[in-house]
Amino acid sequence: MRDRGPMIGFFLALTTAVFWGALPIAMKQAVEVMDPFTIVWYRFITASVGLGLLLGWKKQLPSVSNIGRVGGLILLVASLGLAGNFVLFNRSLQYLNPPVVQVIIQLAPVGLLVTSAWVFKEKLAKHQIIGVSCLLGGLLLFFNERLIELFTSFSGYTLGVSLAVAAAVVWVVYGLAQKWLLRQFTSAQILLMIYVICALILTPMAQPEQIFAMDDRQLAMLMFCCINTLVGYGAFAEAMSRWQASQVSAVITLTPLFTILFVDLASLAWPQYVAAVTLNIWGYLGAMVVVSGAICCAIGHKFIRQHK
Repeated sequence: MRDRGPMIGFFLALTTAVFWGALPIAMKQAVEVMDPFTIVWYRFITASVGLGLLLGWKKQLPSVSNIGRVGGLILLVASLGLAGNFVLFNRSLQYLNPPVVQVIIQLAPVGLLVTSAWVFKEKLAKHQIIGVSCLLGGLLLFFNERLIELFTSFSGYTLGVSLAVAAAVVWVVYGLAQKWLLRQFTSAQILLMIYVICALILTPMAQPEQIFAMDDRQLAMLMFCCINTLVGYGAFAEAMSRWQASQVSAVITLTPLFTILFVDLASLAWPQYVAAVTLNIWGYLGAMVVVSGAICCAIGHKFIRQHK
């Protein structure tokens, strides 16, 4: 029987892209009455319990007794990075539409690529340099209508963009730390430890009672955000174990396009809650170039090899 691993890996990666694409739309609804710290706290609590039960059932719970001082410090840095990413991502949604945030966050995987080359002494290939250039050029096209506002004033829009960029930057810190921790633990074990630490870090700032101020729609969106953490990251980790990392990354970069699609559909179904995407033709082209640049970083070497 033919190996179905790659096909399963593709569908798992696509599941991740779909869930992550829908995530900021749900967050936008939940953040109406619940602050970002509390939303993220609920997400980490849910993920800790769910992943902890799963790894416990598989008898794969991480053993931290031999992690050492350096490993413990790097684990803390990774936790702060992921917690910061979640909070800043949520916070940016108070000022920006979901597609805008999702396009900006594409800086994260590309930033990880560039910084990994510097930290781990990895050489950037030609296709990766082309991909980074495309991504940066695509961002300029995407923001073509508001470039002057971004660089000449400090409006709510500019603050939202700054928060989204910061979310991408701290995710790079998390990614670098996780890459180091993979020497000792599996990705699922690392995520469990990070989820637990993040939940503890955010507990003093969380206000769980805010959940009682939510209506049914907002509560459903919060529940989706919590489930999304488990399903999205779980499918991602499983896809990485069944398929090549570059192929998984290429599928994941479709996330902003799913966000734009879901926002357009949601704005038709619930116009009172979800605003339609307001982009000109250059903005849509910019989103496509951003995604193309990220894909080029992931699998561009295959095309370059075929045509050199």
